[in-house]
Amino acid sequence: MTSASRAGARRTVFAVVLLAMGATAFYVSHQRQARLPASPPRPPSSRPGLMKIEHVVFIIKENRSFDTYFGTFPGADGATQGQTSDGRFVKLEITPDETPYDIGHTSGEAIEASNHGRMDHFDLIRNGNLSNYLLPYTHMTEAQIPNYFRYARAFVLADRMFSSLNGPSFPNHLYTVAAQSGGAINNPGPSETWGCDADDDQRVDVMDSAGNVTAQPPCFDFQTLVDLLEKAHVTWKYYAPPQGSFGYQWSTLDAIRHIRNGSLWNQNVLSDTRFVEDARNGHLPAVSWLVTGEASEHPPYSTCRGENWTVEQLNAVMNGPDWNSTAVFLTWDDFGGFYDHVPPPSVDQFGLGPRVPLLIISPYSRRGYISHTNYEFSSFLAFVEKRFGLPALTKRDQAANNMLDSFDFDQRPLPPLILRSRTCPHFTRTWWHLTHWTAKPQQIHVTQ
Repeated sequence: MTSASRAGARRTVFAVVLLAMGATAFYVSHQRQARLPASPPRPPSSRPGLMKIEHVVFIIKENRSFDTYFGTFPGADGATQGQTSDGRFVKLEITPDETPYDIGHTSGEAIEASNHGRMDHFDLIRNGNLSNYLLPYTHMTEAQIPNYFRYARAFVLADRMFSSLNGPSFPNHLYTVAAQSGGAINNPGPSETWGCDADDDQRVDVMDSAGNVTAQPPCFDFQTLVDLLEKAHVTWKYYAPPQGSFGYQWSTLDAIRHIRNGSLWNQNVLSDTRFVEDARNGHLPAVSWLVTGEASEHPPYSTCRGENWTVEQLNAVMNGPDWNSTAVFLTWDDFGGFYDHVPPPSVDQFGLGPRVPLLIISPYSRRGYISHTNYEFSSFLAFVEKRFGLPALTKRDQAANNMLDSFDFDQRPLPPLILRSRTCPHFTRTWWHLTHWTAKPQQIHVTQ
């Protein structure tokens, strides 16, 4: 064999060896990759932005203005005095834990109290001035609602949260699910059963686009946020007192015919007592509403007991497995007749109504932040729609600020704030009547 032939043979052998080594390496590498476990999914805390929120909770309580709860909160736009119809400026006295009676807060009374933005006719509404006792011109101190102040310091307090409508509970609760009230501007009457379960003689004031008001049955059939959630296969629940219990009147889906009379009512509308269990056990849906009865803080019921109930609900969320992916919006449905000094913006013929408190509680709330952005109940819908890619229901939620300015999704998640219930003051309404006023109030019973 010549030297050239020997060199060629060596090159052939070398090439075969390299080819075999490469094939072996490929096989080993391929087998190693096949044996490696798949990369685990990224935890929720590493998802970008709003997608970190997987559970949205909307807690709606009753009948307090911003000034009557947070008028003394440092840095917030609050007031400790208010003007009356005769031009006087009066100091806001202390609101008793249980009020001696309810205050007027119908649509007409909300408009009267605001007085074209002057905010000086709260003494002219029903029970606004009884024997010179000005219950609307009272407020609570931090010592009376310490846990609400603690939530405000730890998370977000919004001082530009307005009720959606000049009026009471029924229409405002409808805004919390539909960004409209179907034109309803007041509570139904004459009985205290509302919605599609109302008696045949039950009627509610409904205002049309021309401003004409007619009395109609309080059972409507327009689209709501739950319809959008259903269509998008997003889970939801509405927690409220069951039929026959005080607080059932605030179970607002009862006023939507296709929900009340359909399968969703039995599947998704649950007792308010179920919320704590679901929160503790990680069974919260993507979106939930929560209302309650005597713990709602609706006058004359105790604010202290209502705050304790709220603490119990929030402790359940924070102790449960869903805290790190939850946003809670805690608000009050209307001003309840209590003084507030900020004129509501006018966005349409229905509102906005007077300011109400709003606390935004989440691991991604901007810690200790006071939001000065205008919000209303439709802002909650706008937040949910943004998070889950849903269309707007009405012009209201389409235009509403979606509250994202109150979140920082890049911050280290805030830890739970577990609070303790407190001992509530003993109150005897007879003692209050004997020592503070002698005139008979026009309406003692709860008017929602």
